[in-house]
Amino acid sequence: MSSCSPRTAGGVVTRRRSTPLTIAMLAALAYFLLPLLWLVVASTKSTQDLFTTFGLWFSRAPQLLTNAQDTLTHNGGVFVQWLVNTVLYAVVSAVGAALLAAAAGYGFAKYRFRGHGAAFNLVIGAVMVPATALAIPTYLLFAEVGLVNTPWAIILPSLINPFGLYLMRIYAQDAVPDSLIEAARIDGASEGRIFLQIALKLLGPGLVTVLLFTLVATWNNYFLPLIMLNDPGLYPVTVGLASWAAQAQNGGAGASSEMMPLVVTGSLLSVIPLVVAFLLLQRYWQSGLATGAVKQ
Repeated sequence: MSSCSPRTAGGVVTRRRSTPLTIAMLAALAYFLLPLLWLVVASTKSTQDLFTTFGLWFSRAPQLLTNAQDTLTHNGGVFVQWLVNTVLYAVVSAVGAALLAAAAGYGFAKYRFRGHGAAFNLVIGAVMVPATALAIPTYLLFAEVGLVNTPWAIILPSLINPFGLYLMRIYAQDAVPDSLIEAARIDGASEGRIFLQIALKLLGPGLVTVLLFTLVATWNNYFLPLIMLNDPGLYPVTVGLASWAAQAQNGGAGASSEMMPLVVTGSLLSVIPLVVAFLLLQRYWQSGLATGAVKQ
């Protein structure tokens, strides 16, 4: 640890560089950026160029705009419908999950009730349960009430976020002072008003953190929409692009093989909204993770 600590020599603060750490960071950077670079490059290629040119460099005849236009207009613009569906599912689920996690986390942090510890331990246990293990039981329950093949089949399960609840509980403990709550009670504010008008504002950075996590998870969700939806008009981009990829593979050298540039370009277009959302929300996300790291 001392090798990375600042030193003072002649009044100048210096830091020793760690070569293994630098190499590890460069390897991690390449691991995350190379697939994105390949996606950008591949989106500019034709079907033939995808299989005959170097994967990390452009072909002699880039056609990004042509591929994008073909993707957006193919089959009556169904990709645009898939993108709209994905935005609807992700935004509604993220906002709802963030508000529910904030309310429940605030309740666990600031109130004591019978079964408090057991209930929170149940939440901790739920964090360890993989979402795929719950997909089939969820499908059976939704089939009983007639919600299969509807947007609610995607939105309602996404509203439950045990990790978000745990995160908001930890965040609310330090972000909302007990003295502020007591002062509001003395002034005659109800518990609901205290949460909505005082606590919720203080929980803003943590709320955005949960919102961002849920947005990404719902946007990238594949297995749940795959088993819940059978109407192509309700597909999100994950399932829709998978159906195009299946057509491309089954087509072989025939006409369906022309679907491959659409799949690659559609994948790039589906990533752009997430990148924009992250860039817009990153300052709230970073402050949300940093709050509570320094003891007051």
